[in-house]
Amino acid sequence: MTYGANITSGTSAFFNRSRIEMGTLRKEAERMQAQLATGERIERSSDDPVAASRLRSLMRADRLAEIDASNAARAANDLSYADTALQNIAGDLIRARELAVWASSDTMSEEQRRLISGELLQLHEGMVANANARTSTGHAAFGGAASGQAYEIDATGAAVYVGTNDPGVVELGEGQRVTRGVTGPQFAEFTIGGTTSDIFAVVRNLAEAMLAGAGSSVARDSLAAMDAGLESITRAQTAVGTRVAWIETVQDRQVASSVARAEESDRTGGVDVASAITQLQQLMLVLEGSQAGFARLSQLTLFDAIR
Repeated sequence: MTYGANITSGTSAFFNRSRIEMGTLRKEAERMQAQLATGERIERSSDDPVAASRLRSLMRADRLAEIDASNAARAANDLSYADTALQNIAGDLIRARELAVWASSDTMSEEQRRLISGELLQLHEGMVANANARTSTGHAAFGGAASGQAYEIDATGAAVYVGTNDPGVVELGEGQRVTRGVTGPQFAEFTIGGTTSDIFAVVRNLAEAMLAGAGSSVARDSLAAMDAGLESITRAQTAVGTRVAWIETVQDRQVASSVARAEESDRTGGVDVASAITQLQQLMLVLEGSQAGFARLSQLTLFDAIR
């Protein structure tokens, strides 16, 4: 009885041990297959605590970088809208200067100057509309931190700035920031002869003077003010262009940092495909051999041993 029980116990242990060993091999093979499918070798932090910690840090850096990239894109977009609007305003002011040159001729009649007045008023309207341009987010391009328009027309028909004096800044990450745009006064106002004026007032005042029958001298006097206004717009365009160039530099750095993080993440938690395939093939070979050996051994009996 004891001998038979030992045989039974030994047989049971053999089967259990074989089942456990082959189960372990199958799980390891499945793990390797999953790694090849996902490209990631770390399923749980316990697989490699140090590498897992570093991967979490890289993931947090990626999320923060997404915010920085979004801010940079938004700032570039805002500045692009501002640059387009400034070009339009400059174009209208150049046309107004051409009209002022014509009106300054002594050969022009009062009726002709009244016709010029009509076009000047249209240009004034267009300049104010461009000064109230909004970005893709609906923010006033030249209104600073104001949520509404940058300019409003008062009871006299004059354009009055109603925005804030600070255009605001956009954080680009890693302590870097950029001024979001320019305010209305920064491009529209100028000083000439010790007096501060703005391009809107110059164009509208000239239009009203021509409509009232003013002579050529008024038109000639407006030329210097228009030239000063164009210089002010040019300075604003230069500032906008410089900021756009800076944002592009920051975006290039952001892309480079993102690539570097991706490469480090791949090195830290990625799978070496060639090595993983080799290991999987070895595991499958061992598993197949174990299964074949188990099948043969399980068919042996005591009678086979004593023949």
